[in-house]
Amino acid sequence: MLTTYIQNRQQMLEANGNFYTPSGIQVFTKDEIANNLVDMESVISKFESKLPAHVRDNVEMIIVGEFDEFEDRGINAFYKDSALYVSNIQTDNDDLLDDLVHETAHSIEEAYGYEIYADEKIKNEFLKKRFYLYEVLWGMGFKVPREVFLDTEYTKEFDMFLLQDVGYDKLSEIGKGIFISPYAATSLREYFATAFTEFYMYPDSHGYLQKVSPEVYKKLAALHVLDKA
Repeated sequence: MLTTYIQNRQQMLEANGNFYTPSGIQVFTKDEIANNLVDMESVISKFESKLPAHVRDNVEMIIVGEFDEFEDRGINAFYKDSALYVSNIQTDNDDLLDDLVHETAHSIEEAYGYEIYADEKIKNEFLKKRFYLYEVLWGMGFKVPREVFLDTEYTKEFDMFLLQDVGYDKLSEIGKGIFISPYAATSLREYFATAFTEFYMYPDSHGYLQKVSPEVYKKLAALHVLDKA
């Protein structure tokens, strides 16, 4: 009787775009996903299989839809109050999975912030790369004050400078072998989050990540097997 009730309740939730994963994460589709090729249940299954349970501990809910923050901040996903908010406009399953994994990186910063940043090894690694980027861009005629490159916090202005003035295509060439992706250069937290995404999305490519961002890789490898519970 109880089993039947639970099964019926789960079916009712799923019919309304709302269901719970085997690990207890609530998934709510506020707005229908625009691309009917995206299989939400398949993506969530991969999400839970790729990330260890303790890495997902701070994620209690996944909400898919349209949110003002996306347009205001020029983003398509964010983490807030134990929930992952992701856009309902997705190219394919991997696009959605990438967003979920990336935002989980920001959730883990809350749980393991001391372990990640206290010794400042990641910060020093990041700033060394930022200074290299500053010198290269200065030589190319992008006369931005050095102090801007020493600010580890994310700012939309600096992101737009890299995206629109320099261009991510050009930045990809400049930062090849230095940053995992152009977005990794935007701030210390995104430097960590892009490495986190690479670590879990492409486990067969750890050698490259370890070469490009050795200090972040060490932290990720340690966090992967660390369970506070």
